[in-house]
Amino acid sequence: MSEASRRDTDTTAISPLTTERKIPTTMCQHQPPCPTAESADREGARLVAHHPEQGWSLLCNGVLLFEDTGELLPDGQIIAPHRPLAAAR
Repeated sequence: MSEASRRDTDTTAISPLTTERKIPTTMCQHQPPCPTAESADREGARLVAHHPEQGWSLLCNGVLLFEDTGELLPDGQIIAPHRPLAAAR
């Protein structure tokens, strides 16, 4: 096998594609800063965009809130809907 064909078939030189997006920490510029996406009170962050006709809102910590109370965190983690028990009765 020639050197050129070995290079063409060598997959270790190919970098993996990533779909991960990083939310800049400067998105929240108010004081005191909003809770981070990793904190338990992440839903207390300020709204950046609100689209009730589409059923979602974006918080300044990068969390997407959905009208069914589900969440999508900036790292791609999904939080299942978590309606309060009192509302279910």
